[in-house]
Amino acid sequence: MANESCDPVPAPSEPAKPGTRMVMCVKFGKELPGLDRVPWSGELGKRVYENVSKDAWKLWIEHSKMIMNEYRLNPIDPNSQKIMGEQLEEFFFGAGAKLPEGYVAPKAKG
Repeated sequence: MANESCDPVPAPSEPAKPGTRMVMCVKFGKELPGLDRVPWSGELGKRVYENVSKDAWKLWIEHSKMIMNEYRLNPIDPNSQKIMGEQLEEFFFGAGAKLPEGYVAPKAKG
C-alpha cells in the first residue's frame, strides 16, 4: 500500500481557461494560473502576485494556519502581521522555497 500523506496539499489545477493570467510560479517552477488579486500589502504582495500561482498560494494558506497556531499569532496584531510577512517571504522566496525536483502533489481523497 502506498504511503499516503494526510497533508491537505492541493492537486495541480485543471488546464487554464483562455485569458487566464499566467505566472512563472516560484514554488512549482512552471507556468501556472496566477492569483486574481494582490494577496498581501506592499512590495511583498506585488512579488507574490507576479510570481506565485493559485496552487502555490493554497500551499501557503495551509502552512500559514500551522504558523498562526504554533506561534499563537493574532492576525490583527501588527507584530504578528510582521512575523507572517517574514514567513510568507521565506516560504516563497527564501532558501529552500522551491519544491523538491519531481514533486507530485498527493491526490485529493474523494
